[in-house]
Amino acid sequence: MGVISRSLRAGSITPGSASPADAIAWLRTPEAIRGRCGLVLAAAERGDLEHFALAPARLDEAADYVIATIRTSYPDLKVPYHSRWRHFSTGGRDRWASLATRLKHLAPDEIARIRFDLAVVSVLLDAGAGEAWRYRDPASGATFARSEGLAVASFDLFTAGLFSDSSGQPLRADAEALIALEPSALGTALQASEENPLVGLEGRAGLLNRLGEALCAQPDVFGERPRIGHLFDHLAAQARGGALPAPAILSALLEGFGAIWPGRIELAGVNLGDVGRHPAAATGDLTSGLVPFHKLSQWLAYSLIEPLEEAGIRVVELDRLTALAEYRNGGLLIDLGVLRPKHDAVLGEPHAPASEIVVEWRALTVALIDRLAALIRDKLGLSPAELPLAKVLEGGTWSAGRRIAKELRQGGSPPIRLISDGTVF
Repeated sequence: MGVISRSLRAGSITPGSASPADAIAWLRTPEAIRGRCGLVLAAAERGDLEHFALAPARLDEAADYVIATIRTSYPDLKVPYHSRWRHFSTGGRDRWASLATRLKHLAPDEIARIRFDLAVVSVLLDAGAGEAWRYRDPASGATFARSEGLAVASFDLFTAGLFSDSSGQPLRADAEALIALEPSALGTALQASEENPLVGLEGRAGLLNRLGEALCAQPDVFGERPRIGHLFDHLAAQARGGALPAPAILSALLEGFGAIWPGRIELAGVNLGDVGRHPAAATGDLTSGLVPFHKLSQWLAYSLIEPLEEAGIRVVELDRLTALAEYRNGGLLIDLGVLRPKHDAVLGEPHAPASEIVVEWRALTVALIDRLAALIRDKLGLSPAELPLAKVLEGGTWSAGRRIAKELRQGGSPPIRLISDGTVF
């Protein structure tokens, strides 16, 4: 995938690099996410932020709240990874396990490709559904909302062959089908209507259309018959001694899918994707003021760990990935008083993802979840290897954020109202 990949593998990237290619590559690393979010946290500790004040003493109470949430769901502390696969068991039915029993005749590599196909389309459709939308599960009649509803819906869409270019091979996500997908067809499949509105429907369809185009543009990664699942083969080829560093998954996703994100901030003509601006991140170089998050890409990286491991590839360096800059983790910090709004507009007005308020909130979320994770491990007497960040998130801060939201607000909405285009949250 070109110069950027070679620079990343060489370990030569620094934020102050004179090369735009190196600067872009650095912005696509977990180290950049942590580094820039850390600058915003440092400003909070000095009291220099415009929108949020930090109450670090409340972190201890937040850790206790998260631990109580973990113990309720996982009394043995055997927490799974934070990933899309958890949501496929919504309503007490493990949909993937049921499907997997029908795939035992397939080679492990092909099962991994199917899982990649499913995980990618499902995660890219999971960017905030809004408060009103619901999905009715045809199999059970139960209705589900938000991430869980989108997970069940996307699973049904995938198994019905909506993303396949062959009626005889429904369990695929092919470029041709993704490019041809119309918002109206996606809306019908997701049961969206005037009475059941889904936020960002056009944005979701456009994201999948651009994904199909990106697959076609990279046959060396996605094959001559371009398919998402061929990314598994690309990553498997990078494993050394059966091990693959987690950041390599994120790197492949950001490079392979970089062109699909709506144009927000560009550097040297390259769309940076989920990157915001904040004055606390001013550094005087090509990346000055830029704060990368790559929330959906990291959510996807976490969700590809299990398919890789079940195919025999050991994923290492998990804690180099970061917390996800989304409204459950961030909402937990506001709802428990770790972050306090400095003015009425923070909670009183809706905000777009690019707004300084949201960028500040998201950056503080990434940095503070690292600190919260360390506190949680200390209180539980567990090491980072025993309770990596991927498990802290699942057990965990995401679940605790949803729990406190339901306790405080009808419908469990986040404390900050977000204007979603279906491609960030």
